[in-house]
Amino acid sequence: MMERAREAGLRRTKALENVLSILVHSHQPLSLADIAESPDLTSGADKATVYRVLVKLEELGLIRRLGLHDRSAYYTILQPGHHDDYLICTQCGRIQRLDIACPVEALEKQIEKASGFQKLYHELEFYGLCPQCAVKE
Repeated sequence: MMERAREAGLRRTKALENVLSILVHSHQPLSLADIAESPDLTSGADKATVYRVLVKLEELGLIRRLGLHDRSAYYTILQPGHHDDYLICTQCGRIQRLDIACPVEALEKQIEKASGFQKLYHELEFYGLCPQCAVKE
């Protein structure tokens, strides 16, 4: 992942290395606070520095920002040739990876064939109430 960041023009810094490592090793999207408070952030970078690194990584298409617009953002690594889709609770903000085969991938192939567009990709976020919040309603 560091190599992809360098190829995108980012200078190798300890903060960048730490943020990438934390995101790569996480099994779920992480918030700015999760990353800034991680014991794996050994660079001593403050929250503002971590935020700037995240913004730059997102601008370069190396990470994905998730979440509702009025809540904290969550970040996850983007891997070429692989993607994850997510369920996001509109009540509590919980984010869960969608663990079923994505039917949109077949649609992408049809669109490529019909339109001539190449290297299509998608990012799906489904919004609704998680089981815990649905029970409360």
